[in-house]
Amino acid sequence: MSGSLQRASSNHRLLEVAQRVAPAGVALTLFDGIRDLPHFDPDIEAGGDVPAPVVAWRRALSGSDALLIASPEYGHSLPGALKNSIDWVIGSGELERKVVGITAAVPIAERGRLGLAALAGTLRAVRARLVGGAPIARGPDFERHVTELVAALVHEAELPGD
Repeated sequence: MSGSLQRASSNHRLLEVAQRVAPAGVALTLFDGIRDLPHFDPDIEAGGDVPAPVVAWRRALSGSDALLIASPEYGHSLPGALKNSIDWVIGSGELERKVVGITAAVPIAERGRLGLAALAGTLRAVRARLVGGAPIARGPDFERHVTELVAALVHEAELPGD
């Protein structure tokens, strides 16, 4: 999933590359539903009426062996919509101990590190098994670095790959 709500974001493009380079036998499905999630409010769930976008998000996570997040850095942190999506599953457990790859598509390698550190800290709340964590600079080695991250994610999740 992309942490960006921008449809043509470089992080969305990174995920499209990841889909293309995923090994045979591994299906990488893009989840584009974080824009539909309401603001996290425990009272909503306590009332027993879990919104359909939350149900879809939880179902997507439950049905996956691993998660790959490509996220921009906003204000030296993670985007609010991404944090909101994680908040919706902290109590319900879909991310608990899940293998989660994290990265950011950036113009230069020095960018994005603070956002990824904030994302990693948030994912530690659910004891996610983190893979990656470094930004990937757009340029001639971009696809190779995405391929390496996908391979590491597949390996950590013990998925059948090439």
